[in-house]
This record gives sequence, structure tokens and C-alpha cells, in this order.
Amino acid sequence: MGFDKFCSLDSSDPFWDWNRTWYTANPDLTQCFQNTVLVWLPCLYLWMCAPLYLLYLRGHDRGYICMSHLNKAKTAVGFLLWIICWADVFYSFWERSHGSRIPAPVYLVSPTLLGLTMLLATMLIQYERMKGAQSSGVMLIYWLLALLCATVTFRSKLLQAQDQLSTVYVWRYTTFYIYYALLLVALFLSCLTDQPPLFSQAVKDLNPCPELGASFLSRITFWWITNMMMTGYKHPLEEKDLWSLNPEDRSHRVVPQLVCRWNAECQKVKRVEEKTLYSPKQVPHSEDKDGRAVEESEILIVKNPQKTKEPSLLWALCLTFGPYFLISCLYKIIQDILMFVGPEILRLLIRFVNNSSAPSWQGYFYTALLFICTCVQSLILQKYFHVCFVSGMRLRTAIIGAVYRKALVISSAARRTSTVGEIVNLMSVDAQRFMDLITYINMIWSAPLQVVLALYFLWQNLGPSVLAGVAVMVLMVPVNAVIAMKTKTYQVAQMKSKDNRIKLMNEMLNGIKVLKLYAWELAFKDKVSEIRESELRVLKKAAYLGAMSTFTWVCAPFLVALSTFTVYVLIDEHNVLDAQKAFVSLALFNILRFPLNMLPMVISSMVQASVSLKRLRVFLSHEELQENSVEHKAVAGSPHSVSIVDGVFSWSRTESPILKKLTFHIPEGSLVAVVGHVGSGKSSLLSALLGEMDKLEGTVTVKVADTGWVAYVPQQAWIQNSTLKENIMFGQERRDSWYQRVVDACALQPDLEILPAGDETEIGEKGVNLSGGQKQRVSLARAVYCDRAVYLLDDPLSAVDAHVGKHIFDQVIGPQGLLKDKTRVLVTHGLSYLPQADLILVMVEGQITEMGSYQQLMATEGAFSEFQRTYSAVDHTDNDESLPKSGTKGIDNGSATALAGGMTFTSTVAKRLLVRSRGDDILGVLENFFCIFVVWLSGLIKLQQSSSDCLRQVFRSQPMVFTLTSTVQEHTKLNV
Repeated sequence: MGFDKFCSLDSSDPFWDWNRTWYTANPDLTQCFQNTVLVWLPCLYLWMCAPLYLLYLRGHDRGYICMSHLNKAKTAVGFLLWIICWADVFYSFWERSHGSRIPAPVYLVSPTLLGLTMLLATMLIQYERMKGAQSSGVMLIYWLLALLCATVTFRSKLLQAQDQLSTVYVWRYTTFYIYYALLLVALFLSCLTDQPPLFSQAVKDLNPCPELGASFLSRITFWWITNMMMTGYKHPLEEKDLWSLNPEDRSHRVVPQLVCRWNAECQKVKRVEEKTLYSPKQVPHSEDKDGRAVEESEILIVKNPQKTKEPSLLWALCLTFGPYFLISCLYKIIQDILMFVGPEILRLLIRFVNNSSAPSWQGYFYTALLFICTCVQSLILQKYFHVCFVSGMRLRTAIIGAVYRKALVISSAARRTSTVGEIVNLMSVDAQRFMDLITYINMIWSAPLQVVLALYFLWQNLGPSVLAGVAVMVLMVPVNAVIAMKTKTYQVAQMKSKDNRIKLMNEMLNGIKVLKLYAWELAFKDKVSEIRESELRVLKKAAYLGAMSTFTWVCAPFLVALSTFTVYVLIDEHNVLDAQKAFVSLALFNILRFPLNMLPMVISSMVQASVSLKRLRVFLSHEELQENSVEHKAVAGSPHSVSIVDGVFSWSRTESPILKKLTFHIPEGSLVAVVGHVGSGKSSLLSALLGEMDKLEGTVTVKVADTGWVAYVPQQAWIQNSTLKENIMFGQERRDSWYQRVVDACALQPDLEILPAGDETEIGEKGVNLSGGQKQRVSLARAVYCDRAVYLLDDPLSAVDAHVGKHIFDQVIGPQGLLKDKTRVLVTHGLSYLPQADLILVMVEGQITEMGSYQQLMATEGAFSEFQRTYSAVDHTDNDESLPKSGTKGIDNGSATALAGGMTFTSTVAKRLLVRSRGDDILGVLENFFCIFVVWLSGLIKLQQSSSDCLRQVFRSQPMVFTLTSTVQEHTKLNV
């Protein structure tokens, strides 16, 4: 009764009247209900959503939108609605002071609350503009809800004006009609989208995704994708037709978030090394009985640290993608509730059909309500799947990026335990399983909720007989649990076989040339087939288990319905399956079918994802390269560009050091040559400077300049599958003059003239259409073009000819080359380059035994002199190899000696010239082949003369002495 007086002072206007609202042929709501609930409901919605919406806008600032005509219209309509509401408030005050009838409190409270809400709506419109929100779902739902509530009042006022014209208040009717018209305008304006904000990514992008700029209605109906569908209908889609990714979905934003969360998890559980400390100290004040000082030994005993738990990758994933994924949970809850509204409306509709006295409008009402409920359920379900697919895409992108980044920084010791096949599987198979799981992961809690609600409504409909169906489902749970555990075991075995197979296939493809030349196809085919057969056996067993699980759960709804109906009919003879019970129960059983069918698939996906999660966690937990192994200081400070002090390095902390007691300082802009025998640690020294080795002791400092950090040229050139120009530029900005200087200095200009498209020639995988020297020169040109402060060159001249190497050294590496002002560390075996080096480091068994200039090292008669003599002797031996000795033989073997000696010498000269001709200089190749032809022709002439003399002496039976002295001398002159 108190609420009735709030609406009317004489309690003549009740809050609710069933006879007026439901049991009548022309239903209508009471004035009290219209002035309270229908007015307060939209206001309550906006005031509840406003704080969360403001926080969302603050955290998602997309820029500033200039005041447009649309925004001006929205603001004007909001102010007009605010004025209309306050006009009703002032009219109520005027009526109270001048009128004969005192208005009820509801005519003061409701317009005041509505006016404040309109002011809030207007402020939200302006705040959306300042934060770059082009369309608002919150405001559209508010205007729609306000319009629906006002529509009921609008109809009631029309009926009242027709039936009770004397009770009409002209002022309130007029203001309400204006209010209703403005609501229509506000709803229409909220369906439109505003212009893009200033400096947004959509303005810069040539083909932006229209989702961000689409209106709320376009997003919930997916109308924004219509243009893409029409384009695909007209012609097959091409890459240029595809839209750019949204900024929130790009890898440069998604991957760092997961990496940051994972690093935080690793820091939480990082093990701290604890050591036992021993510190003896003498306490002068403590004396024994004889008056001698006592030595007090303090020992800190530390318990063996317990094994801490591993970092949780699952928690890192939840923290990274959980907030956005929770939106899908909200959608799923609403969709599940609306799913059970349908059977209840169906029950009411069947009851209406059976009741002939019910008003006809109730049938239309139930039908319309069922249609609206189904439409809303469909829209919410599609938005749920959209959020799940976007979350899965982001999750997969983040996992692939994290694995790829980890593969770049993993230590050498950890790399031995992770094969290439395993890393490929982690980025392809395991990441995809998370994307597949995320779509239906909500079924873990949604399926039991749906089952419980379905059984509850079935209990209301059929009574205790529904327990028979529950018993059937309970009996199926242990069977599927056993199947799931067995499936997990098979999944682990399958992934191991897949890793081995991909590893073997990768090795085969890398060495396919050797495999073909040795005719090992059948042997390796048997190896792959063996691994594949074992994998297929596991897949076959897993498929049988999956089929069994699917069969049991597909049959579950039928068995549940059959057992429930059977028990319902048999337990009581008065139980009759009429239309209402049968159709409603079947609708509930159909709802029950989906969670029971999806549950085994979700359990199987979770089992597979758990295996993948463990594999990813193990890989991401591997030891990384030391971040502080190399210090990169600013240019100001010490004059040395590269320095190592007391450095001890190893490829693994558990192994003995490879490099020991390294101490040297390299001045800025100097050329340093590193020499030594094979296996002395020259390449390892460069790896230590790059930070790829574990630093056990000492300090390593590499200065950096404004031009960049370090450029590295490995022994084996790396070529990407792209054009020659893109291989050299490698993503750097285009500088034509510098590019031409680099090409000329690296002796690539003759090669560009030979290639069919010049520097635009497409280079095959691993540089298959380039020679070894060309690949090495392209790799060197790439490093030179980057223009870095420090250059680490791992014997780049070993794969080129002597004259080409001399050209590259003079034009690039040497004191007058392009890198003359850079710090260069050159590993080389070329003795001719050492005199031009500013500093020479001589390495023997991982240690620097000598260090100094060329003249200093030659004067010391140490390891460098031995290295010099060794390689000089090798060169001298190569120059004199296979030369025939002069001498005289008898007639019996002289001819044979002459023939063998002549052929051996000629073959030797030809081989040496062929070795010299290995290069890319066309004139040099032609010149060398011409020399080979002259040598062979001269040898044949001499051999013919010697053979004729031998035969002549045989027929004359006279001894003959045959020498090759003159032949050797002539061949030697020709060679020179």
C-alpha cells in the first residue's frame, strides 16, 4: 500500500493489476507501473554500466574525433531530452503551488531521475568522442530499452485519450510525445557510426579492417564483412583483397604480452643457488683454561633446497588472454539461460492451445516472444564464437612468437635437447591445438550447467523418473575417464614419433643431394616408413578409442530419454505422456544432447592440450644465452672498441672451458687478424664476442656507435629466398650510391652482369643458383651495407679466388677499404693479409699465445713464426707436387718412364691451373683454360716425339737413353 501512495495520494492507482494486465482481451499496464518500472529500468541500466564503460574508454583510447554533424546532432538530442525531463519536474512544482490538486511523489522523482540520466548520456556521448569511439553498443542498448519502455506508455496514453479524454493532462501528454519522438531520433543516430579519430591506424592503412569503424548493429550482425563476401563472389580473393589485421591482433602487440607474463612466472620460481659458507675468525677475548686464545670457526649450514615448482605457462596464458576471454563466458551464460527459456515458452504455448478460453493475443505474444528469444540467442551465440576464435587466434600467434623468440636465444647446451622437428611441431601442431581447444573450453563448466538445468526442468516435468536418465549418464563417466587417460598416453607416444619423423625428414631434405648421389633412397624410405608405421599404429588405437567414446556419448541422449520415459510410464498408471510433457521433455532432451556430445570432444582436446602445454613449458624453460655476457657501452669512455679481460668461455656450464685466459684490447677503428691452426678456437672467439657462449669468468666489452651494434659474417653464408638486392639490403632503407659502392667493392658487379635479371634475380632456397664464392660475397655485402660499428669476419675470403680475395681485402677490409674507419676482427688463413693488420692474435688450443704486429711476431720466433713456416711449407709443397725427376733409363723401361712422366707432369699442371681457375672472373677462367690447352698440346707433341724415338730404337735393336730434362724445362717455362 505504501508503493500505491507513492504513485497516487488516494491509492487509486495500484502498482499491478492482473485483471487489467493479463486476464483481458485488451491488456494494459497500470499508470503506477508505467511511471516507475518503465522509467527506472533504462536509468538503472545506464547507471550500472556507466562506471565500467568509462573505465573501458579510458583504457582503450583510440584518438580524438573532431566535432562532426553526427556528434552535434547526438548532443543536441541529449540536451533536448534533458530539458523535457526538467520541464516535467518544474511543471510538477508549479502544479503543487498553483494547482488545486497536489501531484503524487512519482511525478517528481521519476522525471528528476530521468533528467539526470539524460545528462549522463549526453556526457557519455562527448567522452566517447574524445576517446575515439565511433559507435557505442552501451548507448544503443540504452536508447533501445528506453524506446521499448516508452512504447508501452505511448500505447497506454493513446488508449486513455480515446476512452477517458477528460483525464488527459495536456502538458504531460505533450512533453511525453516530444520525448518519444526524440527517443526515436536518438536511437536512429546511435545506429550510425562516426568518422575515424585523428592520427588513427585506419587513416594510415591502405586497406584497414572495417570492423573497428563499424557500428554496433553492424558488428553484432556481422554486416561489416559483406563487402568481402561480395568481392569473393565476383572473383577469387587475392592477397590485395584481404584487410589488414586489427592493431590488437598483430603479433608485435600480442607476443610481448605473453613473453612478459612468462618471464614474470619464471622469475617467481627462479632457483637461488645456496652455498655453504665457512669463515674462521679469532676471538681475542675468549681464552681457555691455559690462557690461550680460542679460534672460533663459524659454519653456516644450509639445508638442501627443495625442488621448487615449475613456472606455470597456463597461468601466464590466463593472465594474458583471460580478461578478453571472460567476455565469451558472459555471452555463454546468457546463451545457456536463453536456451532453457525456449522450452518454457513452448510449454506455455501448448497450454494456450489447449485452453480455448484464453485471449488470442496471448498466442501472438508467446509466438513473438519465442521468435525474439531465438534471435537474441543466435546473435549472442555468434558473438560468443567470434570472441572465442579471436582469442584462439591471438593465443596461437603468441605461442608461435614465444617459441620462435626462444629458439633464437636458447643456449647451446639446451639446443642439443631440442631438435628442429620438435621446434617445428611446437609452432605448428601444439599451437594449433590450443586454438582448437579455446573455442569449446567453456563447455567444461557450461556442459555440467546445461545438464543440471535440463535435469531440473525434466524433474519438474516428469518427476523422479528422470533419475533413470541420470543413472545412465553416471555409468558412462568412468568409461570415458578410462578412454581419456588412455588417449593421453597415446598422444604422448604420437608426438614423440612425430618429432622423430620431422627431424629425419628435415635431415633428408637438407642432404637430399648426397642421398641421391649415394642411392640411399630406399634405405631412408624404410627409416621413414618405420617411424610412420609406429605413428600410424598409435593413431589407429587412438581413433578406435575416440570412436568408442563418441559412440557412447551419441547414444547417451537417446538412452537417457528412453529410460526416463519408460520409468515414468511404468511407475504409475496415472502417468500419461500428453503433448505438453512429451514435446517439452523432447526439447529438453535435445538441449541435453549437445553438452553430452561435446563433452568427450572437449575432454579429448584438453588431454591433447595438456600434453602440448607440458611440451611448451619444457621448451620455454630451457636455459637461455646470458644477457650480460657482453657489455655494450657508449662510445664515450675507453678508447678500446672490443676488449676481453680474463675471459673463460664454454659451450656449456657443465663442460670444460673451450677458451681460457683471454685478455686483449682492440682499439677503435683497427684491423685485427686472428690466426691459428684448425681447431684452435678462432670461430669460438667470435661466438664469445657475440654472446653465444657461456661466460664463466671475466668481462667482455663491445662498444656500439650511433650506426648500430655488430655485423657478423659467418664461414657458411646464409642466403634467404629472395632477390639478390633484397639479400644485400636486408630490410634496410634504400641508399643507391652506398649500395653501388658496396656491390663494386665486394666484386659483385661482374656477377650482376651475368645474372638474367641483375640484382633483381630471384635467389633459390639456400642460394642454390649461386656459387660458393658468390654466396660468400653476398653475405659480406649484406654486412657492409648495414654499416655497423664493429665487424666480426669469420674467414670470408676462404671461398673466393686469390685475386678476388685480394680485391675484396683492398676495397672492403683493408686499410683503404670501405670499412677502414670500423673495428674489424678478421679470422683468416691468408698470410698475405697479415702485414696490413694492425694487431694479430695467435691462438693455440683456446688460448692467445702471442699478440702484436706482424713485425713484432716475426721477430719473437714463437707460435706465429711456426704457423707462418707451416703454411709457407704447405704452399711450397703444393707448388712442387708431382714434378718428375730427370734421369736416364735403359731401353727396357725408359719409354714407359717417359710416357708416365710426361703425362704425370701435364696432369699436374692442368690440375693446378684448374684450381687457380675456380672463381667468378670470366677473363681469368678463359685465360686459365687457354693455358691448359697449350700445356696439353705441348705435352702430346713431346710424347709423340718420344714414342717415335723409342719405336725407332726398338726396330734398330740399339740401346737408347731417354731423358725428360728438356721437356720439363719447356713445360715449366710455358706454365710461367
